Amino acid sequence: MDYKLLIIRGISYSQTQSEAYALLLEHEETHIKLPIVIGSSEAQSISLGLEKDLQSPRPLTHDIFTTFMMNTGFEVISVLIYQIIDGVFFSNINLRNSLSGNEMVLDARTSDAVAMAVRFDAPIFTTQQVLDDAGILLDLEDNSIGNKIENTADYISPNKSTNKLENISTNDLQLMLEDAVEKEDFNLAMEIQNELNKRNKKID
Repeated sequence: MDYKLLIIRGISYSQTQSEAYALLLEHEETHIKLPIVIGSSEAQSISLGLEKDLQSPRPLTHDIFTTFMMNTGFEVISVLIYQIIDGVFFSNINLRNSLSGNEMVLDARTSDAVAMAVRFDAPIFTTQQVLDDAGILLDLEDNSIGNKIENTADYISPNKSTNKLENISTNDLQLMLEDAVEKEDFNLAMEIQNELNKRNKKID
């Protein structure tokens, strides 16, 4: 299968979920963004894994697992985000033992998989299907986006039922999507993207 390589673009605080963060991955060739909601502890662990010069005063869970793996000859060779179901991403951690050559695949939460990948400088892959279902293609540097729609909250509030999106035109949903991404409100962006995907499937 032709897997798609992802890079980590950043981590931002979620505006719609308390104690949650959005991990933003990107397919470097097409610039499709893949936002994934993660917890605060996982966000901290990924951030520390990316900043090699920074260390926690005491080892984090991912640090302990990393030390154990290295002492037993294992290393993370890649991470694969292979599907998304009802907004939940599913991932595998692919391991290899440098002593025996044996390989192993572990089922893992995507946040844990990414936290381990950054500690081993391992590549993160996904499938085209995941990019099609959850990816967002927008230019985050486009300053004109903010002028297209004044406030996404005028259309929908995070406290309201997301089925309100069904009553909004496709053109307005696209503007809302651009506005949500610019404001790094990736939870709302994913909800809007899901609604747009539903409409596209109906057309197909």
